[in-house]
Amino acid sequence: MSTPAFYWGTGRRKTAVARVRLIPGEGSMVINGRTPEEHFGGVLAESALFLPFRVTGTEGRFNVTIKVEGGGVTGQAGAIRHGVARALLQADPEANRLPLRQAGLLTRDPRMKERKKYGLKRARKAPQYTKR
Repeated sequence: MSTPAFYWGTGRRKTAVARVRLIPGEGSMVINGRTPEEHFGGVLAESALFLPFRVTGTEGRFNVTIKVEGGGVTGQAGAIRHGVARALLQADPEANRLPLRQAGLLTRDPRMKERKKYGLKRARKAPQYTKR
């Protein structure tokens, strides 16, 4: 069986969805055609995005191409991390599953924004009570 040209993974967090491709290379990361610094504007530490590579010891072995949409900065960063972890699992399941699982990178974070209910100002905030 020949090795595929690339490995892929889909990551999700809040309302963000990231489609990640890992291509054997020197370790560059492109998010929506831009570098991570340009995409996130320096708000986010790059260490969060490269955590799956550090955990598995595959830093500098893959070029990463990412298409991410929806959500905000933290949602997109979490989706990218989840997608990279899934793609690394596809690249080498035996070696990468245990370290990724122990770091908690394979589990999709289920927390979502709670919907607003009628009669309330937000999901749970009630209007101020007036006695008279």
